[in-house]
Amino acid sequence: MLSIKDLQVYYGGVHALKGLSIEVPDGQVVALLCANGAGKTTTLKAICGFVQPRSGQVLFAGNDLADLPPHSRVQQGLAMVPEGRRVFINLTVYENLLMGAYNRSDQGGIEQDLERVYSLFPRLKERNEQRAGTLSGGEQQMLAVSRALMSRPKLLLLDEPSLGLAPALRAELFRRIAQIHEEGMTIMLVEQNARAAFGVADYGYVLEIGQVVLQGAACDLLSNDMVRKAYLGVT
Repeated sequence: MLSIKDLQVYYGGVHALKGLSIEVPDGQVVALLCANGAGKTTTLKAICGFVQPRSGQVLFAGNDLADLPPHSRVQQGLAMVPEGRRVFINLTVYENLLMGAYNRSDQGGIEQDLERVYSLFPRLKERNEQRAGTLSGGEQQMLAVSRALMSRPKLLLLDEPSLGLAPALRAELFRRIAQIHEEGMTIMLVEQNARAAFGVADYGYVLEIGQVVLQGAACDLLSNDMVRKAYLGVT
């Protein structure tokens, strides 16, 4: 579904992505494991159209996205849940969800999807008329994921969804991510929490200084010595 080929991105004289190549097959969860500064933000910006690569390709469903602005990529079927949630704090939960469906006109389908996300995250239904800024961090993350689902994406991009969450809320969120996948969603998950990421992923990549240094089946990466030392604290 998503194919990144030899992506080269520069910020002035800084070489941010150095020939990055990643595949996200249809129907799978692919995890990109990396520390801050390794290139994950640039990778996501390149996919969504917020930075222009110097060379390389971003292909989605076989189509080159090079000339498409960000809003057109959403219409093609991309949706991203950004780091830090970025919900509209002065809007209600319901209004935030409707913002996710801004490019849709099928009212019946929108109502169905509202019920779907309420069934995934019942707490959002309980807080339907509550302003998003008054929600807990975990509830805001649930809202951010649900808002993205309201666009009916073909590919869901998750940028560090576990960031700042307590262990119980993190576990609950990842159970829901697994459920979304089981319902047929293709997902690219960017994380620093190796155990959480590779626990739901089919395949994974480890990114360091703008390039892939390791890749393989997620279950194999969890037992890899480099991953265990760098991300799991195993000596």
